[in-house]
Amino acid sequence: MRIAILMTNTDESEFSGRHPKDGEKFTALLHLVRPDWQTQVFAVKDGVFPESLDRFDGVMITGSPASVHDTDPWVGRLLDLIRDIVAKGIPLFGACFGHQAIALALGGKVEQNPGGWVFGRTETELTDPAPWMQGLPGKTGLYAAHVEQVTELPEGARILSGNADCAAGAFAIGNHVYTTQYHPEMTPGFIAALTEEMQGKLPDEVLDKARASLSAPADTESFAESLARFFEQAR
Repeated sequence: MRIAILMTNTDESEFSGRHPKDGEKFTALLHLVRPDWQTQVFAVKDGVFPESLDRFDGVMITGSPASVHDTDPWVGRLLDLIRDIVAKGIPLFGACFGHQAIALALGGKVEQNPGGWVFGRTETELTDPAPWMQGLPGKTGLYAAHVEQVTELPEGARILSGNADCAAGAFAIGNHVYTTQYHPEMTPGFIAALTEEMQGKLPDEVLDKARASLSAPADTESFAESLARFFEQAR
């Protein structure tokens, strides 16, 4: 299986330089359960887009501190590419920014979370799980770092999971689009370091809640398995 990773993370800070890039993180996530799969990373945030997706079995779109409402040319170009990918039936997965970009590109709505930042380990309840999600806990714990979220689904989408802070925590369209608002690629060490990096940038109560949440593990491997099954069943 060969997967294209569209990297949207615009963080070029000194902190970012001390940690693996998102392309590496998502590759590592897949390799937890499918070590023989191949990936190729395209830094779309720098204007580097694939000339063709014909040689790939699926596409993943990463998270980003950028907003899907930004007017940077690469964002508009990505939204156009998403519409093309979906029209061609190429299996597509998006996380956080990727989840929001897919929703917006296909006619959904993305807005600020009325409750503000969601940060740290967060649980969502599987309300209408897709077949490839078999094996995920009924309440799935993943790491969060967002202040915007999908508030209106695109046509044909169905919610797979959510919680009180984010009703559309994950959605699917048919068997070829799968998204999550959360960050399955983040490791415990990275989210802990990111929490400290955000000191002074986010409210203290948000960071205190995040620190307390990190004592419980994330369901990383079971989510990775669901992601691999998604690409396998969508071929």
